[in-house]
Amino acid sequence: MAYNLFSRTITETNGNTHFVVCDALLDSARAFSENLTAQFPGTKIQVASTPAEAAVASSTIITMLPSSPHVRQVYSESGGIVNALRSLPADDQQSTLCIDSTTLDVQVAREIAAEVHTTGATMVDAPVSGGVAGAKAATLSFLVGGSEDAFKRVSPILSIMGKKIIHCGPSGAGLGAKICNNMVLGVQQIVIAEAMLLGQKLGLEPAVLAGVINSSTGACWASSVNNPVPGAIPTEPPCTRNYDGGFATSLMLKDMGLATEIGDTFGSPLPLGEAAEKIYADVIEQEPELARKDFSSVYQYLRLASDREARKGRPGQSERV
Repeated sequence: MAYNLFSRTITETNGNTHFVVCDALLDSARAFSENLTAQFPGTKIQVASTPAEAAVASSTIITMLPSSPHVRQVYSESGGIVNALRSLPADDQQSTLCIDSTTLDVQVAREIAAEVHTTGATMVDAPVSGGVAGAKAATLSFLVGGSEDAFKRVSPILSIMGKKIIHCGPSGAGLGAKICNNMVLGVQQIVIAEAMLLGQKLGLEPAVLAGVINSSTGACWASSVNNPVPGAIPTEPPCTRNYDGGFATSLMLKDMGLATEIGDTFGSPLPLGEAAEKIYADVIEQEPELARKDFSSVYQYLRLASDREARKGRPGQSERV
């Protein structure tokens, strides 16, 4: 996302833009900066060591973090963005735009946005959908929560990194939409893993079964783009790289937890969401190495469970998960 934003902006402005990068891993920020300046000589990139340093040097701030605690830390704690904004002149405060693409708790997002707004700056929540492939290809969907005016301000920026920019409503609405979407995705990825495993036991070739699903009523992104079986689809999803380079299982578990917490809060039943959350928790507990792998590695978890059952001499049954 950052590469697309920076490289395309450099091209559009003939390099007349100053960029700031900040990462918890300073070496990662430096490597990114060195790579970009090597491709675009003369580009001005500052590597900031703290969120506050980045905020003071920027008029547009885009954050993307693992979860709610990290957003609180980056925005609200000492050395964070909010205190940095308060130190700026009034005109600089009012011209600052904050975009957070983290998937986090809706209430936390609204609280952070309210803090930012007290400084005179503008903030929106803008989580993304489309996965690693969408981020690389700049075809992400951005689900935006904020005022109409804020949406108009962020749309040109987000369109550099994404294909669909959707205004979902006021502050927190983008996150609400993202959490609902990811709950659907999390459930679908499990059932696709189940179906692909069952199909192979029935003697079906993975590519044949995936072709049937993807052209029938079971069609979904979890099968057509993120299929968990190598060779099942003509592209190269994470399963072809030992499930590396995708959306981590631990992050999907976090998102499923956000959904079930909201379901509890509003009294909305989520029987499949709760079951899927438990399965992802079991994946990480029983196969810890899968926590950082793409969440389609739930297929590996099921396959290993099936293998254990086979070794017990009951090949016709699979372990209940």
